[in-house]
Amino acid sequence: MIAQPSPPRPPIQKADWIEGMARGMAVLESFDTERQRLNATLTAQRTGLTRAAARRHLLTLTHLGYLETDGQYYWLSAKVLGFAGSYLSGARLPRAVQPTLHQLSLATQLSCSVAVLQNDAVIIVARGIWQGSELPAKASHTVLAYGLHVGTRLPAHATSTGQVLLANLAPTQLQDWLKANSLSRLTANTSTQTQALKQKLKQVAKQDYCVADQEHELGVDALAVPLRNARGNTVAALNLVRSGVGSTSVDLAARWLPLLQHTAQSLRTLI
Repeated sequence: MIAQPSPPRPPIQKADWIEGMARGMAVLESFDTERQRLNATLTAQRTGLTRAAARRHLLTLTHLGYLETDGQYYWLSAKVLGFAGSYLSGARLPRAVQPTLHQLSLATQLSCSVAVLQNDAVIIVARGIWQGSELPAKASHTVLAYGLHVGTRLPAHATSTGQVLLANLAPTQLQDWLKANSLSRLTANTSTQTQALKQKLKQVAKQDYCVADQEHELGVDALAVPLRNARGNTVAALNLVRSGVGSTSVDLAARWLPLLQHTAQSLRTLI
């Protein structure tokens, strides 16, 4: 039941490596939901490039149509959606789980997601959104306005899906991940100490599910379980997200864990 966070990358010879392309992709990847507009200085900080190199890459990507600018700041253009559209139309996982996510959202009256692990973050690849009248206005604003949509990147250490996927890594993979990534604080409940996170991940692996209680955003909790394929490999994580959390809120696991686990099991032969 070891997780496979991403397909193995084939080795590449030094003569085949195009440094400029790698740097250009790093610049594109530096834009996320936390910082949607970047200037040359911020881009340099996020990519490790010099400010001059970051500026040249920003100008080139703008010329190619992948970025827009006001002369100082840059942001992604609609052209990048072409990559996402190609992935979503061709990738098996999003197509396989999407109908089930709609059913799950209707049954629970909660939003749900499927996410995969990539580097320090999880990326949402499929989404089921509940927008019925039973959802409090505050909750709808909190979850949807934050930008939880297909393609959103979220810090793995502070999210239910991320913790499930980290808990299913092989010990050596987890150790390497912890060494390579910082644990930034997002709320007072976020685990920022390696030992504390390792202890929680150990518990998550033992019980095979995770509850993240306001670790990523105040007033929001989530319940996640691993999604495994027919061979038993963990390929993604499935979660339910609830807003408007208070001291009297019904425990998510007590209410919805059996259904979430049943849903994950039903997807096993499809992914």
